Amino acid sequence: MFEKLSHIGLTEIESKVYINLLEYGKSNPSVLSRKTGVHRRSIYDVLDRLIEKGLVSYIVENGKRVYMPTDPKRIQDLIEEQKQDILSLMPDLEAKFYHSKGKQETLFFRGKEGIKTIFEDQINEGKDVYIIGASHIAKELLRFYIPHYTNKRIKKKIKLHAIYSGKKHQSPVPLSEVKYLPESFASLVSTNIYGNKAAIILWIQDPVAILIKQPDIAKTFKNYFDLLWKIAKP
Repeated sequence: MFEKLSHIGLTEIESKVYINLLEYGKSNPSVLSRKTGVHRRSIYDVLDRLIEKGLVSYIVENGKRVYMPTDPKRIQDLIEEQKQDILSLMPDLEAKFYHSKGKQETLFFRGKEGIKTIFEDQINEGKDVYIIGASHIAKELLRFYIPHYTNKRIKKKIKLHAIYSGKKHQSPVPLSEVKYLPESFASLVSTNIYGNKAAIILWIQDPVAILIKQPDIAKTFKNYFDLLWKIAKP
């Protein structure tokens, strides 16, 4: 019983004193000290704490305090107060949680296998992919993987919306909508936006990428894509 009362913030000594008072109805510090084994000098501090918690009250008889327990339903009130305290903390706790989680979900990848991980994540996400600076190099570096990626993408009906720079594709990209910007926009960096994620890929021989899961960042890149899409040509 003492252990269970500790969940509402009572120490073992406070629990002993309170339960003793419940059993005998009322008592004075000397008797409580003897029955609980708590030193008399400590009893007064314990009783004061129980009074603060609303679990004990007292009356004065013959010039001396006699202590009595309050209705145990007060324990339910304490639990409710603790619940309200926790609920009031939740917005701040959740804000800290999602802030740290957002930091954790910025991932770095290197090499072809790392880029494949991002492409597989696009398949799992199942959302249309918007690409700023789509690269012809991707098909060369991942020539054995891209057909598998394309088949999975078509099966899940994931459409590509890609903006290339410079020369047009000799062969069409399946299930896609493609536009082109002048050669002056060409870059080794491409940005893939899908769902709440944005993947920034540097297409070099040993490619590197940053995957950011952050709705606001993904939305910003998508707005940039929409702007470029308006000025790009079919």
